[in-house]
Amino acid sequence: MTLPACSLAPAPPTGVDARHWPDVARVPHVPARAAVARRLLGRIARRRGLRVELPGTRLLVPAPAGAPVLRLHRPGAFFHRIGESGLIGFGESYQAGDWDSPDLVALLTELATAPGTLVPTGAQWLRRLYVKRPPAAELGTPDNARANIHRHYDLSNELFALFLDPTLSYSSAIFPTAPSGAPLASRKAFPAAQHRKIDRLLDLAGVGAGSRVLEIGTGWGELAIRAASRGARVVSLTLSEEQLSLARRRIAAAGLADRVEVRLCDYRAVDGEFDAVVSVEMIEAVGRPFWPVYFAAIDHLLAPGGRAALQAITMPHERMLASSGTYTWILKYVFPGGQIPSVEAIRHTTTRHTSLRVAGCESFGPHYAETLRLWRERFTERAEEVDALGFDQVFRRMWELYLAYSEAGFRTGYLDVQQILLTRPEPREERPS
Repeated sequence: MTLPACSLAPAPPTGVDARHWPDVARVPHVPARAAVARRLLGRIARRRGLRVELPGTRLLVPAPAGAPVLRLHRPGAFFHRIGESGLIGFGESYQAGDWDSPDLVALLTELATAPGTLVPTGAQWLRRLYVKRPPAAELGTPDNARANIHRHYDLSNELFALFLDPTLSYSSAIFPTAPSGAPLASRKAFPAAQHRKIDRLLDLAGVGAGSRVLEIGTGWGELAIRAASRGARVVSLTLSEEQLSLARRRIAAAGLADRVEVRLCDYRAVDGEFDAVVSVEMIEAVGRPFWPVYFAAIDHLLAPGGRAALQAITMPHERMLASSGTYTWILKYVFPGGQIPSVEAIRHTTTRHTSLRVAGCESFGPHYAETLRLWRERFTERAEEVDALGFDQVFRRMWELYLAYSEAGFRTGYLDVQQILLTRPEPREERPS
């Protein structure tokens, strides 16, 4: 079997706008690293039972029937990208169309299973060749945070509406479950499943008539609407101008503008006292260096006897430590400045920097895998409408990979999602001596 010569400089992809996607349009020329990447992929394919297809119906290594498929259209470009920047190159190679898979989730699920064992122990030193730290301009300072949020959430309200359910909830739903505990996910059940998630979080925070509620991360306003419908008064914070505009319109249409105030405001800049603080999948955008500030702000704003309820994507603590400070494809293209915490990190941060303590956690990762499946299917089906909004093929492939990669993470347990209750322990009464 003859493989493409890694010493030859691969040609750049066609149809990629270098002004918008400079690192996708540029194919590096790193022959030695490309050769190492090719050998490493062969080892991974053998160990994980992958079918790596090359042009002309050739296989990189023998593969079992029914194996997840990685189909290389431009092997030279693929190996040079991987050789230069590892998993960032893997993602950029997909954006460029260098590779594909008939079942992207199945392939990524296999790769996301026990990721610490993907690269042989003796080859772990290779990470030093390509691993970079996130740029300082993306750290979650007050100035940078708004720019980070703008890059993702201000893409287009119309884009998000193409694949989200009618509640415009961009976070995990909680579906009904079968006797086995498996989520029963369907498009028809989606809005009710999102309301079930929101209502559980509001119940956890004790939100009812007369509650003063602070929401950190407005989204498109559905949680604020549900809270105000209970008789609460809500202040909701966002850094997205697109979300601010649409959330205000949706709240007004619901007849609740007198009970909800949506502010374009950083969580570090708000004052007041609230009976409940709620936040849905916003901590992931804070960044690890600012977790103490984030939880201290919640502590400062929470009234005596108040409750804070968060919904957070989490990962195992050891994987969080291993990935912390690493610049990944997701950070570069999808969520700049982010970091997924572990439950242990949340416990440690709140204990060390606040008077708050984790009083309860409930995980429902399989429900997020199903949420992402429904989003991914709708996004893929509506590709022509995505194009009509002005987003090109590189963007569309980027989002297909992001949604499939995230789904695979939840299917393997590499990622989880939790609803977490934070309270202040009641002081112990002094017993008479």
